[in-house]
Amino acid sequence: MNKANTYKTEPNIGSRFLAGLVDYIIIWTFTFVMLKTVGVQNSEGAYELSGLPGLIPIIFWGIMTIGSEQLFGVTLGNYTMDLKPISINGIQQNLTFSQSLKRHILDPVDMSLFGLIGIITIKNTEKNQRLGDLWAKTIVLNMKKNSELNNPTTD
Repeated sequence: MNKANTYKTEPNIGSRFLAGLVDYIIIWTFTFVMLKTVGVQNSEGAYELSGLPGLIPIIFWGIMTIGSEQLFGVTLGNYTMDLKPISINGIQQNLTFSQSLKRHILDPVDMSLFGLIGIITIKNTEKNQRLGDLWAKTIVLNMKKNSELNNPTTD
């Protein structure tokens, strides 16, 4: 039996927007601080990171998104909004590395046009999935409305 069919999915547009906002405010703030403290001012007055320091914001992004889903099952933003991504097959364990990577590699597409692409796909897919979720074969659940995620039972 596909356990994902027993879970109630909803668009949760507001919660999902706020969860992404929390995550990306942290990521953008970290990147801004890195640019100002370690970056070099170019001829146009903008700050830039090059070489190995240029990888630090990318690594931080990976830790904040993929890493936190691997370690805790959710990002900080999802945790604050009581949301949890799970595999579409309904297995009650953290996402695989590949699933987390696929979900978040498409964040820029899903969040483009002020999130319009993500909103359209969430509202028009059967399981309220954005593009990253479709590719990763994941769904995002409200943990309060799917309380069995907090207290899993063994089959």
